[in-house]
This record gives sequence, C-alpha cells and structure tokens, in this order.
Amino acid sequence: MNKKDIKKVVLAYSGGLDTSIIIPWLKENYNNCEVVAVSGNVGQGDELDGLEEKALKTGASKLYVVDLTDEFVDDFIIPTVQAGALYEGYMLGTSFARPVIAKKLVEIALAEGADAIAHGCTGKGNDQVRFELAVKAFAPNMKIIAPWREWNIKSREEEIDYAEAHNVPLKINRETNYSKDKNLWHLSHEGLDLEDAGNEPQYEKPGFLEMSVSPLEAPDVPTYLTLDFEKGVPVALDGKKMSAKDIILALNKLGGANGIGLLDIVENRLVGMKCRGVYETPGGAILYFAHNYLETMTLDKMTAHKKQELSVTFAELVYNGQWFTPLREALSAFVTATQKNVTGKVKLKLYKGNIIKAGVWSDYALYSEELATFGEDHVYNQADAAGFINLFGLPLKVQAQVNAKSAAKKK
Repeated sequence: MNKKDIKKVVLAYSGGLDTSIIIPWLKENYNNCEVVAVSGNVGQGDELDGLEEKALKTGASKLYVVDLTDEFVDDFIIPTVQAGALYEGYMLGTSFARPVIAKKLVEIALAEGADAIAHGCTGKGNDQVRFELAVKAFAPNMKIIAPWREWNIKSREEEIDYAEAHNVPLKINRETNYSKDKNLWHLSHEGLDLEDAGNEPQYEKPGFLEMSVSPLEAPDVPTYLTLDFEKGVPVALDGKKMSAKDIILALNKLGGANGIGLLDIVENRLVGMKCRGVYETPGGAILYFAHNYLETMTLDKMTAHKKQELSVTFAELVYNGQWFTPLREALSAFVTATQKNVTGKVKLKLYKGNIIKAGVWSDYALYSEELATFGEDHVYNQADAAGFINLFGLPLKVQAQVNAKSAAKKK
C-alpha cells in the first residue's frame, strides 16, 4: 500500500515519549492522515491521567481507552503462572501484555475502517515482534507502520528534541529518561546508567523504584500471608475471597513494602542482542512462589518434571510474541489438565526481599507424613527396596558385566 492511500491509522498509544511524537510524525509523513489513538489499560495507573487531552492536542482525532485488566489477568497472566513459565528468570510482564493490547487494537482498527496500524516499538526490541505477530493473527492483510524503522531519529535524546520542536508535552526530562513499561503486574527500567552492566541499580535512590522499596529499607519484622488456590487459580488472600486481579494488586502492596520481586537481569532478546533491565514484580514473585509451593504437594513426579521442562518452551513462546499460536494453545491445554488438583492453602513469610515458606495444606496432597517419616512406621516396608534396586540397577549391572568380559578378552 502506498503512503498516499493511507487515510486513517490506528496507533497503539501510551502517552509516553515514543507514541507522543508519533502522532505528529504520522501526520507529517503520511499525508496528514487521521490518527486514532488506542490505549489499552493493563493497569498502568496514573499514566492514563490526562491522556485524552494530550492525544487530541498532538493531533489525534480521538482516543480510545479500553479497560483490559480483567482479560489481561484471567486470560494471560494466570495461565502463564500456572505454566510456571519464566524467561531466564523474568516474569514476562511486558511480554504477555502486548498480545492482549494488540488484539484490541486490531478490533478497533477493523471497526474504524483503518488502513494501517502503527506502534512505537523500536527496531531493536522484542515488542515490535509481539505487536506485529498479534496483528497478523487477527488481520493478516493489515498494513503495519513502525516509525522507528522509518524515521531518521536515532536516540531518545533526539526524540525529546523532536517533541520540544513540535510542542509535545512530556512528563520526563533528559536526566530521568529511563525507558519504562508499567502495568498491574510489573514495572521495567532500561537505559541510562543501567546500560553499563558494571553499575549497581540505584535501588535506594528516591524515585527509582515505584512499586517496591529496596530490601535494605524494608521493615525489620516479617509479614505473613496466606493464599488459597482452586485448580491453580488464586481465589483468596488471608482468607478473604477476591478476584485474581484484586489478589495481584493486594500482593503488589504487600510485596512492594517488603522489597520482594526485584530482578536485575541481562536477558537474551529475540532480535539477537543481550539487554540489561531491572524489573519490579512484587505481587507476581509471591504468586509464582506460592503456586509452585502448592504444586510440590499435589503434582506427581512425572507430571511435575514434564511440566517444568515444557515451561521453558511456554516462556519462550510468550517472550517471542507467539501467544496466538497452536503450540501455545496446546501447551495451555496440557497445563490446564495438570491443575485439576492444584487446590489448597499456602502460608508465606515476607522479609527484606525474601519469600520464606511457612506452611502448605491440600486435600489433594501426594505428600504423606506417614510414608516420609524417619520415625517408626507401619506403612512402608524398607525390605522392599532391595528388589527395587536390583531391577532398577539391572541395566547398569549387565553393562558392567559386558565391560568386564571385553576387558578380559583383551588381556
């Protein structure tokens, strides 16, 4: 499609630096096309304040703000937690937010009769892939505009120059210009001093952390909590029934106050380079820990080990933007089957960045104190172990005998 044929563009709009300057840039470079801004609310809080006024002032014809928080939690976060999926330790906060936003973006673009969809992802990052694969899944013929792959702007400093020249209001300055992504699950920090892997993150610097405190500044007394699960889904916090979304929000406060969920990572990006980032995921860290704790009681050995193995593939699919693929759907079906008995209660202690086990209970527990005891029992016959070892070790014994015969012949 030629530029002159593009009359209306739907833009994934956050109000941050990238998307703020994209509105005037699109109008300048695509024949004064109409720009419809879409902001998916995935729990970024006050970042949504004043967004409509800002979008309209910078040239958008309208702004959609769509609440995606429940869908985000129920259809993306919880299935990923149930899978135990971590990408190199990263809890995938940005990764699984992109497909839910992109899905709604396509829905609005089709309803608006748009000629193209635009996003503010850089040509160096993973998000361009995540957005565009989701668009292809729901609108395979839709034109996609990625300004970072077209314009002559080379850095965030030049973006600020462009914004100032076009009177685009910004909430950041050149000194605090970390690249951040926030939602109800996490907050990421990249850029500035973090680009030097030799620099320690400034956890104690006022304003650096937003969802958490440094473990050094956490209380000197522990915080206890209980979480109830039904089929792998969190349903109650400290005995109070709540939605999964509200549990995550409450855990963010409890975890954040205790310095839980800070991750400083050099990760392998999909596009081939390594990148350093700092992530705050206080509630998510607690939820992953609690869910895994309960699974140690309720999953059999073979299922637990296979699930752990497949969790790596699941995490790679999410990280690489392949949420809407047959393989991810198949893996989710497997995970759902493993969760039928992941029901019970977990008690945890939070203390200065640490999550400490404090108790676990389940009516479906495969753990038996009667079997595992070091004291006297009347259930397990220890003499049975001799026959088991003979059979289990038979291949090893036969191989040793064959090796001995071969060695004897060579003498």
